[in-house]
Amino acid sequence: MVNGDSAVQEDLNPTPTAGYQPGQKKSLQEYAALDAEDESLRRWKESLGISSGSAAMDPNAPKLTIHTLALESDSLKDGSIVLRLDQPGDLERASKSPLQIPEGIEYAVAITFSVGREVLSGLKYLQVVRRAGVPVDRMEEMIGSYPPRAQPYEKRFAPSEAPSGMLARSGTNSVRTRIIDDDGAVYADFAWSFKLVKG
Repeated sequence: MVNGDSAVQEDLNPTPTAGYQPGQKKSLQEYAALDAEDESLRRWKESLGISSGSAAMDPNAPKLTIHTLALESDSLKDGSIVLRLDQPGDLERASKSPLQIPEGIEYAVAITFSVGREVLSGLKYLQVVRRAGVPVDRMEEMIGSYPPRAQPYEKRFAPSEAPSGMLARSGTNSVRTRIIDDDGAVYADFAWSFKLVKG
């Protein structure tokens, strides 16, 4: 968990979903047995991979593990810049070694992640970019709801355009990323940085 000042914390609070009332958390087995006669609920559970025969997951597995964060663009030589986040030292390197991003390119943020031991619902991706301590960009995207499974999930967000010009290239941008749900539970919170460079 990354600690920060109250202004950053405020920036990293999700926008409440209108009309949403947090419900009681349930285990995978409880979801599987829930309202077995309700056809629409049965279809919803199947869309999440939950059935009455769902296997029990490791109770000690992390609820959520972020494997990678990538900036994907046709303008990049290899098609993407990837931050690995699931190995020892990855988070420290991500915060201390700024990514080099060509100015003015269109790119999309993509993450790969695993869900370990319970259904996670209403997940959101929040990202605040600061330059010289001043917020210059904020991104909030819905990730969705996911049940546990062995294979990682991938989520790609809407494209954005990197700033351009001498001012945009003038310093390092510090980024704070958080994955949170509508109940306010934080599943990931980490820092990284980037510099804009001439293409």
